[in-house]
Amino acid sequence: MIEIINLSKRFGEFKAVDSVSLDVRAGETMALLGPNGSGKTTTLKCLTGLARPDGGRALIGGVDVAQQPKRARALLSFLPQHAAFPESLTALEVLRFYARLRNIPGERADWMLEAVGLCAVKHQPVGQFSGGMVQRLGVAVALMPETRVLVLDEPAASLDAEGVTTLRELVWQAKRRGRTILFSTHVLPDVELLADRAAILVGGKLVAVESVQALRGELAANARLVVTLQTGDERFERAAHAAGAQRAESTGSTLWVSCRPGERRAVLQAIETAGGVVEQFSSEEPPLEEIYLRYVNAKSADSAPADFVGLRDAVPETS
Repeated sequence: MIEIINLSKRFGEFKAVDSVSLDVRAGETMALLGPNGSGKTTTLKCLTGLARPDGGRALIGGVDVAQQPKRARALLSFLPQHAAFPESLTALEVLRFYARLRNIPGERADWMLEAVGLCAVKHQPVGQFSGGMVQRLGVAVALMPETRVLVLDEPAASLDAEGVTTLRELVWQAKRRGRTILFSTHVLPDVELLADRAAILVGGKLVAVESVQALRGELAANARLVVTLQTGDERFERAAHAAGAQRAESTGSTLWVSCRPGERRAVLQAIETAGGVVEQFSSEEPPLEEIYLRYVNAKSADSAPADFVGLRDAVPETS
């Protein structure tokens, strides 16, 4: 549904986007991740026709954004990173203005104001809104039309906890109705909760496209074994290493062990054979942020980890 083919964009000598190719399948939700300055916003602007690429193509539903901009834009709705509206207009006037532009019934505008929690201030000028309230209004404008494609640039920016929860529910509703969604974010829980796949940009280059299911598998594979012992002793660390643990560190009577899932039983048995009395044990997964930063740091050092090489080539073709 979304095709980005060898997309490149320069600003003077700076290459913001460097030959990026990405496909988002119809009905799929994809997260675009990357550190500041990685090219996420520029990529989305080229996709939505707000910036003209220096090379490559962007297509929405097979329609070339550069060659048929009006037709392509009719297929999508876009939330920019920093939404802005005339400060003299009320929230209701803003929504009804955009409703008229997209030939949407006015009742839909009222419903969206209620959905994003702005119904009580719908007659208040936007100039009196906080940053979070403006962002809620931007979310309402973007999600109001029932377009086939939804593109969101940092949609959770400036939102409080209640606003983030509301946003997630609205995106879930759009996802359940089969809309194709591409969103950039720094809020990694949103990736786990909403996305089917995640694409990672670093320095303008696409360095990985991975399913969220595979990311969860990687989190499980990198989980640490936390063992609470009756008493601590260095010999238990040595026993864990001898049983195949990559790392074993202890603080008092607690032993943290990094090992492959299949080796955990052998590690526990080795600790007990060495005289350790295991009172309890559990698995502690690393946060998604740790996996993400591993990819980013690997690319920054120009050396991807072994399980990272070729991820992009492994992504299935889209229809």
